[in-house]
Amino acid sequence: MSKSSKTTERRRLHPLPKGLVELYGLIAVLVVLIPEWIADGTISLGGRGARNALPMTSRAWRTLPELQLASMSMRELRELSSELNLWGYAGDSRDTLNNRLLVRIRRRIKAVDAL
Repeated sequence: MSKSSKTTERRRLHPLPKGLVELYGLIAVLVVLIPEWIADGTISLGGRGARNALPMTSRAWRTLPELQLASMSMRELRELSSELNLWGYAGDSRDTLNNRLLVRIRRRIKAVDAL
C-alpha cells in the first residue's frame, strides 16, 4: 500500500464489550450515586420540621457571642451594630466590627449581671 492510501483509509475503532460497559455503569452507581443518596438522606433527617437544614443548637453556640458573631453575615453584623447603637460601623472590616461588637456585648452582659 502506498502512503496516500493509508491516510485515506479510515481507522476502525474496536468497541468495548457490552459486559464491560455494564460493569463500568455498575461501578459508577456504587461509587458515586449511592453515597450521594446516603448523604442526602442523612442531611434531610435532621432538617424535618426545622427552618435550617443543620441547626446550631449546642450550648456553646447559644452562650458564646464569639460563635454567634462568626456565623453572621456582614449584613447581619451591621444590623446588630445598628441595634446596639455602635457609631461608624459601616466602614469597618469584619474583624474590626467583630471586636467592637464583642466589647459592646460584654459590656451589656456585665451591666445586666450587675443588676
